[in-house]
Amino acid sequence: MCGIIAKAGRDDAGDPLLDGLANLEYRGYDSAGVAIQNGRGIAVWKREGSIADLTGAVDGSLPHGQVGIGHTRWSTHGAPTDANAHPHTDCEGNVAVVHNGIIENHAALREELEAAGHTFESETDTEVVPHLVEDAIAAGDDPREAFRYAIERIEGSYAIVMLVAGESTIYATRNGSPLVLGVDDGRRFLASDVPSFLEFTSRVVYLEDGDLARVRADNHDITALDGTPVEREVDTVDWRPDAAERDGHDHFMLKEIHEQPDALERAINGRITDEGISFDAFDPGAFADVREVQLIACGTSYHASLYARQLLANRGVPANVFSAGEYTTTPAPVCENTLVVAVTQSGETADTLASLRHAREQGARTLAVTNVVGSTAAREADDALFIRAGPEIGVAATKTFSSQVAVLSLLAERLVEDVTGTQSPECDAVLRALERLPGDVQRVLDWAGVSPLVDRYRDGAGHFFIGRGVAYPVAMEGALKFKEITYEHAEGFAAGELKHGPLALVTPETPVIAVFSGRHDAKTLNNVQEVRARGAPVIGVASEESTDVAEAVDDCLPIPETHPDVAGVLANVQLQLVAYNVADRLGRSIDKPRNLAKSVTVE
Repeated sequence: MCGIIAKAGRDDAGDPLLDGLANLEYRGYDSAGVAIQNGRGIAVWKREGSIADLTGAVDGSLPHGQVGIGHTRWSTHGAPTDANAHPHTDCEGNVAVVHNGIIENHAALREELEAAGHTFESETDTEVVPHLVEDAIAAGDDPREAFRYAIERIEGSYAIVMLVAGESTIYATRNGSPLVLGVDDGRRFLASDVPSFLEFTSRVVYLEDGDLARVRADNHDITALDGTPVEREVDTVDWRPDAAERDGHDHFMLKEIHEQPDALERAINGRITDEGISFDAFDPGAFADVREVQLIACGTSYHASLYARQLLANRGVPANVFSAGEYTTTPAPVCENTLVVAVTQSGETADTLASLRHAREQGARTLAVTNVVGSTAAREADDALFIRAGPEIGVAATKTFSSQVAVLSLLAERLVEDVTGTQSPECDAVLRALERLPGDVQRVLDWAGVSPLVDRYRDGAGHFFIGRGVAYPVAMEGALKFKEITYEHAEGFAAGELKHGPLALVTPETPVIAVFSGRHDAKTLNNVQEVRARGAPVIGVASEESTDVAEAVDDCLPIPETHPDVAGVLANVQLQLVAYNVADRLGRSIDKPRNLAKSVTVE
């Protein structure tokens, strides 16, 4: 979950490294640092805190140099301190390394290296790498062979980038953590994610596990760890350079909430035709042999998967959702007619990748639903379906949830058609509602009903979100967004479950946010009466035409009238705005919430 940036070029590396780190800060913001080859050796600057703290400490005094590496950290081994910040160096300061992931055998390696006379300056697992390289160079290896030796000694998940004094070369490898190479005339970049260098180039090479790259300003070459040459295709990403800028908004999260109409247009573009649903990668009948669907995901993607499961269940297709963090340890039985759908925004979530690999080993057919072309999930699954949301910088996922639900809704209808041989009775109405969805979301964004509610309800002792059917995962997602960025207690429940325990916590100080989809609303209204009888204020999120809901709640946030299976997306936008506005009033760090990072690449 840390962020790596590196640059080799003919111009100065300092400012591009700092800019790249700023673009990667969503991946970690406990500490940051850079190392630059300045012609006399390697100069290292690093600080606890944000990129702004590092930039302030540098204050224009970074040494000039054309080759450098940088890192922004999300702490795993060792507290966020200056000493634990990356880059880490060997005893003489001739080798500098940045790392994302976990080196599982670091304790044994540290003990071995200390016994051999090495001195360690940090508590991190990463620091064993430069010392291993130092030993190999001292034994006569060239830097590339020394790097290979170090990589062969370590165990775990990692993306590692290395700089060696006196060389204008960067060495890099990955195993289970993302690393992408940016290709430009006269310069090369390495990074954890494309937005870090998107302002300089959109031409990329996605490195794969086991690749060892040697990168210079004008060229790069890639081998396997055994030295066998490897060819990797240069792709072009279609993301705009300003994707990593706030574009006049106070926060990336707010920008990305307002980008949802465009993201949804991309998600459905070309996929709804006069005949039904069209996916370029799947011919008609491609899913005809599917007998069961298992969705695996984490966090927001898990909630989108719950939404899809409800759609499939409503249409008679057996489907279940599993937390990817549990799937490998408590797996469900699969067979060759099981379709396992891995839902992951980044395509690099460690738990989801482990579950995907387990499913493939058990003989299941696998499909990745992801946002990133070239991601590990997209490459390793049998097939991939892209949500086309564009880069998402805010740690709290917003436009990716909407796009995931839209694409999964299309996939659900297609599965029904292929499995049963006929479209579901709801199909045409759902497709028309999906076509209207970008405009309907824009209507929600244009309304200004959230802000007045915030001051009335923001100081609650807790916040409960409830819903039924597709509104249940939306309630869970609303609670997740609320707790992620406000740091206030929030929980999402199936509406009928309140009376089986959570009702004991309901008081006049616990606002309840009830989500109505237009299906089972009468039952949810009964649950609203239960909490109102205990004095709790209720905010309803419901169709603007639902007078029953408006009359039964204290305040109502409207959404356009639409098909019940699509209404959850619109309700979710209102819940995003509630969470954002409360967090803004409370002065929270919205784009970089406490203890969290964007892409979880460790298990």
